[in-house]
Amino acid sequence: TLVGIGCFFLLIDTPALSSRWLRPEEIRFLELSMFIKQGGSFQAETSVKMRDLKMVLKNWRVYVQAYFLFCQSALSYGIKFTLPTITKSMGFTTTVAQLLSAPPYVAAAISAVCFAKVSDRFYRRMPFVVTPMAIVVVAYSVIISLNGALAEKKGVAYFAVVLAVIGIYPIQAAAASWNANNLAPSSRRVIGIALNNGVGNIGGIIGSFMYLESEKPKYYTGFGLSLAFGATGLIVALFLEWSYIYANKQKAKIAEEAKTKYSDEELFDMGDSSPLFKHVL
Repeated sequence: TLVGIGCFFLLIDTPALSSRWLRPEEIRFLELSMFIKQGGSFQAETSVKMRDLKMVLKNWRVYVQAYFLFCQSALSYGIKFTLPTITKSMGFTTTVAQLLSAPPYVAAAISAVCFAKVSDRFYRRMPFVVTPMAIVVVAYSVIISLNGALAEKKGVAYFAVVLAVIGIYPIQAAAASWNANNLAPSSRRVIGIALNNGVGNIGGIIGSFMYLESEKPKYYTGFGLSLAFGATGLIVALFLEWSYIYANKQKAKIAEEAKTKYSDEELFDMGDSSPLFKHVL
């Protein structure tokens, strides 16, 4: 709460106000990034209006984007609360099971940072949602194939658990940035981010209860739903990528006409619906 209150007063509104810790060329880079994201124009940002809320609520892609965070929340909550129990089901003592719960999160942290850096380097988002989802699918397919024989095949089981966590944690960063990158202007972007997080976090409710004590060590419901979240998330990401590619092609056809038909203010007000706005893939 204290950090949140402090951020309200300390966070800056524009790159131009960050001269105390950024060099002039870094500020210029950020300003040019905003110029590109806004469809090739500099416009003063305005406060959030009711129209912005309506535009975001009517944007079906925001809800599709939220599904990725929904899946990630369900997966992360599920594995977070059940990992010690799963490792104990492999035949380890309680103490050893607790200790073995730590390495997967080290691997997850490395995975999350690496995926985020590569995604930022190439300014692509879809591959860094699809690839972790695919890793999740492979991991839970392996676990389910063991049919509860976790103790007999503890090496394979533990590897699959580590693989699952490696896939789960990079999803949030890529999905959240993919959503933010495809919303404009900033007044709609902040609403879209809040909606994305709000809907996405509902998945945590499911994740907290999908591993049933009565089903251990097979956990049909928990492992099955985890596999389903990974598979459907992957398919939805590919569909969303196709929709963005199609939208970009349609916009490119009318971009030149739009420049003569609409003023800069009108094009800016269109936000991500503007023919000059190019969706991030």
